[in-house]
Amino acid sequence: MDKIIFATGNEDKMKEIRMILSDLEVEVISMKEAGIQIDIAEDGKTFEENAQIKASAISKITDNCIVLADDSGLEIDYLDKAPGVYSSRFMGEDTSYDIKNNAILDKLKDVPKSQRTARFVCAICAVFPDGTSVSTRATIEGIIGYEISGENGFGYDPIFYVPEFSCYSAELTPEQKNEVSHRGKALKEMKKHLKKWL
Repeated sequence: MDKIIFATGNEDKMKEIRMILSDLEVEVISMKEAGIQIDIAEDGKTFEENAQIKASAISKITDNCIVLADDSGLEIDYLDKAPGVYSSRFMGEDTSYDIKNNAILDKLKDVPKSQRTARFVCAICAVFPDGTSVSTRATIEGIIGYEISGENGFGYDPIFYVPEFSCYSAELTPEQKNEVSHRGKALKEMKKHLKKWL
C-alpha cells in the first residue's frame, strides 16, 4: 500500500489531514495530486452518504489504493440545522466565505446566545482495495459568535465560537484545532481502521 488518496481539492483541508495522519508512514495525496479530475454529484441526504459517494467514485478509477473522502459542514440549530450538507454550496459554491459568514451573522443578528448553538459535523468514508468500506463521524459543539474573528481557520471557522477554549475556531492553533475539531476526531477514529491495512 503505497499511498492514500483523499478525495478533495481543498488545500487547507489537505494540510489538516496530512498533519493528523502524519504518523501512518504512508503518502497522503489529494485527488488533484493523483491526477484525478472528475465531477462527482454529491446528492446524498447525509454527510455519510456524500462521503461514501465520493470515496466510491474515486476508488473505481484507482488501483490498489485506499481512498478517503469526507463530507463536513456546519449545523445551526436556530436555522433548522442549515446549512448542513449544503455548507460548501450555501449561497453558491463560488461565493466567498466572508460573504457566507456575514450572511449567517445577519440571519442571527437578534438571536440570543442560548439559541445560537451549532456544531461542525464530519463524516469520513474509507474504501479499501478489496471494495469494503467503513465510515466514521464526529462533531464539535459550539455557538455562532457575533463577529468574524481569527486568521487560522477557513470556511466557517471565523464565526464558530468554541466555549471550551473561549475563542473562535479560527483563533485556535492548528495543533489545538486538530485535537478537538470534527475532522480531527473523525480522522483519529478512522486511523484505527487504516492501520489494519497498512
